[in-house]
Amino acid sequence: MARAIGYIRVSTGKQADSGLGLDAQRAGIAAYAAANGVELVDVVVEAVSAKNLLRAGLGSALSRLDAGEADALLVYKLDRLTRGGVVDLSTLIEKHFTGSKSLLSVCEHIDARTAMGRLVLNVLASVGQWEREAIGERTRDALAALKATGRKLGHAAAEHDQATVDYASALRADGHSFQAIADQLAAAGHKPAAGHCTGDSWTKGSVLRMLARAA
Repeated sequence: MARAIGYIRVSTGKQADSGLGLDAQRAGIAAYAAANGVELVDVVVEAVSAKNLLRAGLGSALSRLDAGEADALLVYKLDRLTRGGVVDLSTLIEKHFTGSKSLLSVCEHIDARTAMGRLVLNVLASVGQWEREAIGERTRDALAALKATGRKLGHAAAEHDQATVDYASALRADGHSFQAIADQLAAAGHKPAAGHCTGDSWTKGSVLRMLARAA
């Protein structure tokens, strides 16, 4: 029997206080687990927005999954896992669900233990990679056009690693705030260009300037 950690999220403090949505999610994942031979090891409840992946509950659940406490993460719906779009979902897949660990979703009928489930996850990851590359191509084309007109590029655009610019651009395109992008760049190990901001720390201002230079 596979073991799974359930993950439930509500997006506002009011919802958390009233329990709105929690009972339905909990009942849904419990019924799914019972019907599909899954032992529900624990259910992690989080009461924050999903604007980025830097959430204490999600981080704890994924760490426990990586540590072998469970074989899968079970969510009621994929948007409970992230509202950051296919790029964030692709990042989670690549980091946590490409090996022996599975992602299970009740509403989307995703079960990474099956060939079809793995196919769906691979498609989602591929779409995320395509989106990152497409944004990168648009960024490079925009920079080339600026160079062709004789416009000098600022230090931020010239010095940052292209992968950093592409990743930040993808997050911004998905609706993330500049502070959220700064947090995710730091979490993903991207370093700001020397002299671009104080020390090795990203700020919302440094992200804004970098993207403005790259636009």
